[in-house]
Amino acid sequence: MKPKMSSSRPYVLRAFNDWIVDNGLTPHIVVDADHPRAEIPRNYVQDGKIVLNIAPQAVKDLVIDNKTVQFDARFRGIVHHIYVPISAIEVIYAQENDNGMMLTDFPMSADADLEDDDSGSPPPSGGGKSSSGSGGGKKGGRSHLRVIK
Repeated sequence: MKPKMSSSRPYVLRAFNDWIVDNGLTPHIVVDADHPRAEIPRNYVQDGKIVLNIAPQAVKDLVIDNKTVQFDARFRGIVHHIYVPISAIEVIYAQENDNGMMLTDFPMSADADLEDDDSGSPPPSGGGKSSSGSGGGKKGGRSHLRVIK
């Protein structure tokens, strides 16, 4: 019997985000706005999708973990807390040249959305993350990985 593994989608998302930012370009994600757990500004949805700029200079407190993408961003001067389950993200690409990846090619586990939160309800506004940036997400700087010899 083969051991089960978690979805590779969040790892691919983080890798492409890093690659795009490292090349001085602007990462954008395309989100399925109809996902029931997506907390997004609905005024900016077109054809059931919303495109979000996740560049470091465009967002505050970006956290990309294995289940969600969360950050604060301004839309027409109003700060919104964005909460998007990984399963709702369809594409990540660089705005300047459209290089990126369709994430729908990387399946999520069947119960991935249920794992987001045991309560089955959307998270409270702010996602429970502190605004100080200590939410444990990737903020740049040194990696949390260590070389073991």
